[in-house]
Amino acid sequence: MVNGNRSEDSPATSDAPSAAASTHPYDRLTPEIILDAAETFGLRCTGALLALNSYENRVYRIDVEDDEPVVAKFYRPGRWSDIAILEEHAFTRMLAEHEIPAVAPIVHESGQSLCEHEGFRFALFPWARGRAPELNTVADKQLLGRYMGRLHRLGRAARFEHRPRLGVKEFGVQSVELLRASHFVPRELRASYFGTTDTLLPLLEEIFEQCTDIAWIRLHGDCHLGNVLWNEGPILVDFDDSLAGPAVQDLWMLLSGEREEMQAQLADYLDGYTEFMDFDAAELRLVEPLRTLRLLRYAGWLGARWDDPAFPRTFPWFITPRYWEEQILALKQQLALLEEAPLTWSP
Repeated sequence: MVNGNRSEDSPATSDAPSAAASTHPYDRLTPEIILDAAETFGLRCTGALLALNSYENRVYRIDVEDDEPVVAKFYRPGRWSDIAILEEHAFTRMLAEHEIPAVAPIVHESGQSLCEHEGFRFALFPWARGRAPELNTVADKQLLGRYMGRLHRLGRAARFEHRPRLGVKEFGVQSVELLRASHFVPRELRASYFGTTDTLLPLLEEIFEQCTDIAWIRLHGDCHLGNVLWNEGPILVDFDDSLAGPAVQDLWMLLSGEREEMQAQLADYLDGYTEFMDFDAAELRLVEPLRTLRLLRYAGWLGARWDDPAFPRTFPWFITPRYWEEQILALKQQLALLEEAPLTWSP
């Protein structure tokens, strides 16, 4: 998930929820279990282990004797069904087979890519070497656009049966309901926060209802630049949030800056994208609604995961008044943006 707005405030008052006392399933995930799981693939691990930047799952780089490192992902217990994970794996393998640079899981000698060890479901992935993308040139943006076009061309060839579908109810309404039923939003800010969300949600539903002619296809789902590596070109990683949605969901998070800057970036990406995949300009109506849903979803995600001790340690600002003040301001800005004309593009 994309990072939220950080705050330097100290933790909120005593009515804020506290972290659960070391009872989370991940507490059992020891280095020994991690290394033993990797060695079930016939690898000889050196013992060197590095935790990577992931909170929804637990992800580690593992060094291997006389070979490249591997990445082990231990899936959050209870989040996905086995068949939903395997559908994600099948999608990334299909992309890799078509020479689209997506990191697909390693298949165990048993023929399985999703395995279990000591009660944890896990998968191994090859180590992808690359740096954070800078995308300073038109050519770089066009290249990434071409790969996104190819990804979406394959994405529309079939449908997900077990992955989620992007929608206002699943990403917006349910996130707000979770927060409303909790004590994360400070008492003095609840009326302002939920008054704003109660205005936004019907507007989002109305916009989505106006876009029923737009195709929902298989997507990466979380295609911000943190999930793109660069090594003479893009490498797409972390399909954990892969879902069905409009193509623009995989494009809008690549945009940044003021409107004029985003307009120019969009044109560069679509110059490459449309070499392989048609793009419906009507989808641009969804850019700000999707941004709004992401803000709501992120806050709800933090609240839903607060029982995981890693979350209070990593996101202490989530239970500060300043964070919620910033969220209220951001959502009110989204209300204004939803009334403005969308970005434009002409083939």
